[in-house]
Amino acid sequence: MNAKKVKKGSDAALEARIGYEFKDKTLLDRALSHASALPANKAPLKSYQRLEFLGDRVLGLAVATMLEKAFPEAEEGELARRLNQLVKRETCAQVANELKVGEHMRLGEAEAQSGGRKKAALLSDMCESIIAAIYLDAGYEVAADFVERFFKKRMLSYKGPLRDAKTTLQEWAQSKGRPTPTYELVERTGPDHAPNFTIKVMVVGVDPGVAAGASKRIAEQAAAEAILRREGVWSE
Repeated sequence: MNAKKVKKGSDAALEARIGYEFKDKTLLDRALSHASALPANKAPLKSYQRLEFLGDRVLGLAVATMLEKAFPEAEEGELARRLNQLVKRETCAQVANELKVGEHMRLGEAEAQSGGRKKAALLSDMCESIIAAIYLDAGYEVAADFVERFFKKRMLSYKGPLRDAKTTLQEWAQSKGRPTPTYELVERTGPDHAPNFTIKVMVVGVDPGVAAGASKRIAEQAAAEAILRREGVWSE
């Protein structure tokens, strides 16, 4: 299968931006390899997907530890909401863009032609796969150092609401004497490894909120947020 690959050795520029030189270069290669760039029989084990699974957990632990230290008086709910903001797809994609990961992706021809290098979902996944690759190559402390260098500034600059959207929407509806909001799955698309859920939330007396996300939880939160911003409960 044809693949658009960067020239061998050019990943040194990415390593410089990451701030870590891999001892096992195959780990970084795997972290950057999309299934479309591999033979079908090798894709499950040689693409980034298993690393993304591991990296998601390493990122969560590193961010949780960072938050616990940075906000010693914050309640669990606030820490959870801050964590959700830092590990969500959009934030991970921002980090990947800062590292120019798109320039180094190993993609099949069709994926490359469809704009794969700029897809937020793929950028986010590969950010997490890179974290896993660092973890496997050098251990947790080095991976956590990477997370701190690229996520701490985003943690400190966050100005958004510290209450989750679903809870806020429920409280707002109750304050108006309305029933608890209800959520409905509108559509599920995409492959099993990268699903996309569209959720509609309904509140009596207002137009529904509709949003999509990589999980039902993310989509529900986004749909609730859509109503909160439209009704002026949350400002832009």
